[in-house]
Amino acid sequence: MQAYQIPTKRDVEKILGRIDRLEALLAQAASGAEIRQRAAARRAAGSATDQVFEAIRRSRNGMSFADIQAKTGYVDKKIRNIIFRLHKLGKIKRQGRGLYVAA
Repeated sequence: MQAYQIPTKRDVEKILGRIDRLEALLAQAASGAEIRQRAAARRAAGSATDQVFEAIRRSRNGMSFADIQAKTGYVDKKIRNIIFRLHKLGKIKRQGRGLYVAA
């Protein structure tokens, strides 16, 4: 049957065995609390914009770009884009060069 590329009974059983193993792994992973914990942590953390805004809002005298980067751990370009968006929305003001305060 190999010449006609028709699967044999052995081929079908082999595939069914692999499917059974995959289903068992999926069931084991889905029942774990680890997935639910990771999802809850992501929801609690909020978006990157929310994290940057909260950092700026909580500071009394405003935050510099370097402070924001140290607190959030984001790269330069991501922070620049977030600051631009927050300023455009009117949520933050530029107090000086590289110094941002909540509006």
